[in-house]
Amino acid sequence: MNYSSAELMIINAARLLRDGDVVFVGVGQPNLACNLAKRTHAPNLVMIYEAGVIGAEPARLPLSIGDPTLVSGSLSVVSMYDIFANYLQRGNVDVGFMGGAQIDKYGNINATVIGGYDHPKVRLPGSGGSQEIAAWANRCYIMTPHQKRRFPEKVEFMTSAGFINGRGSREAAGLRGGGMLAVVTDIGILEPNEDGEMILTALHPGKTAEDAKANTGWDLKTAAQVKETAPIGEEELRILREELDPKGIYLKGAA
Repeated sequence: MNYSSAELMIINAARLLRDGDVVFVGVGQPNLACNLAKRTHAPNLVMIYEAGVIGAEPARLPLSIGDPTLVSGSLSVVSMYDIFANYLQRGNVDVGFMGGAQIDKYGNINATVIGGYDHPKVRLPGSGGSQEIAAWANRCYIMTPHQKRRFPEKVEFMTSAGFINGRGSREAAGLRGGGMLAVVTDIGILEPNEDGEMILTALHPGKTAEDAKANTGWDLKTAAQVKETAPIGEEELRILREELDPKGIYLKGAA
């Protein structure tokens, strides 16, 4: 069965979601993961979008967080302030899907600059709502290709906090949310150990721990028992390709 790296990551991220989860969703691949979970093992998933839509039931692929398709059939539409103050900060959001250019060994995310802040090599989109989501969501996940440049030992700018310098430092900063609990890549899955350091806990079929270590910018540790993720299913691929993104807008390179 042929599938792209994007499809591999989306399907494995979807499997992390639980039936009944309230998920803060962004557009793009995280949106595909959430809608895939809702059409398979998590029919009671509640999707929240930053623009103020709660319980979205998009009839087509939304192209932004303000796409009108998110409103039709939704449970409620409120202000952006209400989404952050009355849902996220009160602990009513189970999962936040994150994004960024870099993620370091403690799950901190950089989505602001590469290089010095005043004179960067690359200026990135910035935080948006991700800083708040990282601080207050009960669980945070990220999908990203496993490349050494994306996994430095320390991010060049901390846009969104993971475990900062370890679990104790996150708690000392007063961040109630659970932090970065899984990073899904095209090689495997990283999860935090007892110190908050991201370690390799699972590999996709055909991938090795050496593959992961060679593409990580720190001395990547492995769990005592590294699991293998379940093979990609034909129905999962069909839903992604035919129902969720038939034009291939976010499934670039799908085979």
